[in-house]
Amino acid sequence: MASRTALPVLGTRALNRATLARQLLLSRAEMSARDAVAHLVGLQAQNVKPPYFQLHARLAGFRPAELAGLMESREVVRMVTMRSTIHTHTADDALTLRPLVQPARDREVNYFRKGLVGVDLDRLAARARAFVESEPRTMAEIREELLKEWPDADPQSLSVAARCRLPLVQVTPRGVWGRAGQVRLTTVENWLGRPASASSASQAVDDVVLRYLAAFGPASVKDMQTWAGLTRLREAFERLRDGLVVFRDENGVELFDLPDAPRPDEDTPAPPRFLPEFDNLLLSHADRGRVITPEGKGRSWTGNQAHCVLLVDGFLAGLWKLDEGLLTVELFDEKPSKARRAEIVAEGESVIEEMVDGSGSGVRFASIRG
Repeated sequence: MASRTALPVLGTRALNRATLARQLLLSRAEMSARDAVAHLVGLQAQNVKPPYFQLHARLAGFRPAELAGLMESREVVRMVTMRSTIHTHTADDALTLRPLVQPARDREVNYFRKGLVGVDLDRLAARARAFVESEPRTMAEIREELLKEWPDADPQSLSVAARCRLPLVQVTPRGVWGRAGQVRLTTVENWLGRPASASSASQAVDDVVLRYLAAFGPASVKDMQTWAGLTRLREAFERLRDGLVVFRDENGVELFDLPDAPRPDEDTPAPPRFLPEFDNLLLSHADRGRVITPEGKGRSWTGNQAHCVLLVDGFLAGLWKLDEGLLTVELFDEKPSKARRAEIVAEGESVIEEMVDGSGSGVRFASIRG
């Protein structure tokens, strides 16, 4: 095996362009929404609208009704998976990925053990499962049901235990574009009418490593662990090493990739893209320097609130918000060229045209942060 120092080096711009290509952000893909959700191994979905804006930035001709239809037909679902956050997944991935991250969810319960003294977690899971499978329930209803048996337990801890021990999905109309809906939950098996994946643990991990690299590579072991919220994935990468290509970044970190995955020239043009809050592009690597420059570090968040972000030339370059059809942009560089400004306006106008039925009032440049 070649030494680490002998491995070819991928600089920041090369990593940026490779990742944008995998993320369908160099040019919009002629791909269905369902196939895109599968390719991206899910869409971060802590809020309802971001998955729709994620797909708009990535797919040619995307309209919100397409993803909404998939939600209503149960071809995609919203549930807690990677990093203990809500993602929109295909039905197949929901049944495969939740078992993969279950050990992390089990460890999460341990942080709440003080509030669960005397609570049999297996019995809690069984009682909660029967309750939500009889009909979808709110988290408040689940908590009240569990308090009947464990009245001295901490209510929040009971809620966390149920959420972690069970693969709960948010049923529609929650998550459907243009429709309001309270969060009501049932198990993924009950909602989809079929059991979780029966793949062996090692095969499931190996498959997801390859899919992660297809969507986020080239990447290190630590990068994937950050994305998945898991640890101890080195063994899987080593099992797969002979079928992968290996690089290193400018800091000497070993990066793995699929042999035939796109790695465009670092000078490949990258058009402006408006991404919603919590887009996985910004959350799925331990080293986010491939997208976030030193000047942009820490500027996409205020406290625990994530902002919608603008990519220019492939890197975080500003923030945006859409309010009653007016798209307001704050650029970190307050003096972009006329050509770049025109590109941003054109992309912003497409967001208004396609995501607010063209009824917007335009794009303006101004400070949007207090």
